[in-house]
Amino acid sequence: MKIVQAMGKRKSAIAKVTLKQGKGRVRVNNILLDCYEPKLSRLKLKEPLLIAGNAVEKIDINVNVVGGGLSSQAEASRLGIAKALVEFTKSEKLKEQFLSYDRNLLVADVRRKETHKSNRHGKARAKRQKSYR
Repeated sequence: MKIVQAMGKRKSAIAKVTLKQGKGRVRVNNILLDCYEPKLSRLKLKEPLLIAGNAVEKIDINVNVVGGGLSSQAEASRLGIAKALVEFTKSEKLKEQFLSYDRNLLVADVRRKETHKSNRHGKARAKRQKSYR
């Protein structure tokens, strides 16, 4: 039995994806994809599956995702699923399809939150205003 593991990261969310031969079930944190909420996250997770097409019908996908918010978890899971599918099928055509649809399906987004600077007010780049009156 062939088992493939991949990982996806987005901000502070980390998704571990396991693919193995099976009946086409997709689970995210032990919840079936059709029952996963919110709907926008469910649609994001379905994107790599729809692009892959018939290749997904005989593969069970299990995703464990921790950290971050709902949107970041969905993005991390989506990245992990796409990476694992390319590795499982070893198809250059599928890789090209993912890259042409959205580059973030295979390449991680490395942007992070900018750290807060000491002795300043408010946000990370906010500086104290000066008035010469």
